[in-house]
Amino acid sequence: MSYWNRSDGFTVSDDKARIELDVVHRFLETAYWCVGIPRRVVERSIAGSMAFGLYIDDRQIGFARVVTDGATFAYISDMFVLEEWRGRGLATWIVECIMNHPDLGGLRRWMLSTADAHGLYHKFGFAASDNPSRIMMRLDPDIYKKCSS
Repeated sequence: MSYWNRSDGFTVSDDKARIELDVVHRFLETAYWCVGIPRRVVERSIAGSMAFGLYIDDRQIGFARVVTDGATFAYISDMFVLEEWRGRGLATWIVECIMNHPDLGGLRRWMLSTADAHGLYHKFGFAASDNPSRIMMRLDPDIYKKCSS
């Protein structure tokens, strides 16, 4: 497990045992990219990914997941900092911790999707695809309405 500490008391950790599922689910179930996501789906997503928690005084105030094969590819997902803690550079710091994680070095391709945080990710070399016609996806935006929580 990896930990990063800032001099102002904030910590980022990839220890899944520290993740406060209630905090993560409460945020994600109203996030624009996964409105209505059931708690059990959030739990499974954490189990199948690398999970990064952001903490102050052992209280979770942020989160991000990385879906990866650990060799060639990573996808950053579900990144957030609770509103009352924004404006302190914490989102930038979480991404910095992710990008410098010892298990994620040397990956050829990193991806993510965002509607409103382009400036954050540009700092780390992310850009719109130079050939978007190559990127395909299948999306069921109503999937969480179809399953019970």
